[in-house]
Amino acid sequence: MAQHTPLFQKHLDAGAKMVDFAGWDMPINYGSQSEAHNRVRSGAGVSYVSHMTVVDISGIDASAYLQYLLANDVAKLDDQGRALYSAMLNEKGGVVDDLIVYRMSFGYRLVVNCATRLKDLAWMAQHSPGFKISIEEQPKLAILAVHGPDAIDKVCEILPADQADAVRSLGNFRGVELDSWFVARTGYTGEKGVELIFPADAAAALWDKILAAGVSPVGLAARDTLRLEAGMNLYGHDMDESVSPLAANMEQTIAWQPQEREFIGRAAISRHKQDQASGGLPHLVGLALEQRGVLREGQKVQSDRGEGVITSGSFSPTLKHSIALARIPVDSQSCQVEIRGTLTPVRIVKPNFVRFGKKVFD
Repeated sequence: MAQHTPLFQKHLDAGAKMVDFAGWDMPINYGSQSEAHNRVRSGAGVSYVSHMTVVDISGIDASAYLQYLLANDVAKLDDQGRALYSAMLNEKGGVVDDLIVYRMSFGYRLVVNCATRLKDLAWMAQHSPGFKISIEEQPKLAILAVHGPDAIDKVCEILPADQADAVRSLGNFRGVELDSWFVARTGYTGEKGVELIFPADAAAALWDKILAAGVSPVGLAARDTLRLEAGMNLYGHDMDESVSPLAANMEQTIAWQPQEREFIGRAAISRHKQDQASGGLPHLVGLALEQRGVLREGQKVQSDRGEGVITSGSFSPTLKHSIALARIPVDSQSCQVEIRGTLTPVRIVKPNFVRFGKKVFD
């Protein structure tokens, strides 16, 4: 039987269709998926994402531990509240998981994917010996993601004045601790907004206040099309333990400097980098189909350099045509996708389609 979040009944009250997602009953939609999607692009939408896992890392070796565990370098988090996108890699350079890590007053906070929870916790524990740290999962914390051009104003409407001022002053990828709450300018939609991490027993009341402020509930289906338009990866689709971050448009998550920093998977992805330079490793690109048809995960791609595959694909409610992420040979100049047995031309573009509600590729 799937687990229920504290807002299970609230989702039903809002008209949600529930599905099993990684062992949790979660809302796939609240009626029209495209309306929810467009509401985030034009106004504000809220998603309850407490199925994700919050893990706090503290102790005198917390920084050293995370510098070894993560491909990115937490030394970049030079101020409390700063956020960093990173991957945990295995020894072969595959992606164990992708995550956000925040610098906190007590150390660091990681937010990892729900489908990889047990694997991630085991991986962290496996590599903790020798470090004086504490690893604490926080199951009593909830997460709400509120995004869209009006999102910050809507959230600030329901906060005390001093807290609202602190949230309004946040820059991108920065957060602020407000007693037992943490609010950060991070997200998964390509829009302005915030993610709120707070005690789960406050979730129902906060949900009601946000909806009363005119924010629309957003289910998993709309979150998926929003993140695809933003060119953001979905674990288990665009990357996993068998995929190098260099083949998943994730090189920005790797801190190669300082050279003396050893992290899990460094030797392997150093070889991957050489392989990619010689054309032996594929890369992740965007595809645009500006005629009728829908691009779907698993469809074969034929480029002028060889074969590839679509890792994520859907109709784009913002662009009004189909888009996809695809892993194809490096230096491909043209592509066709097999749709219903017919090779159909598609455009290769940067894997970033929409930002702040606007098309961003030529």
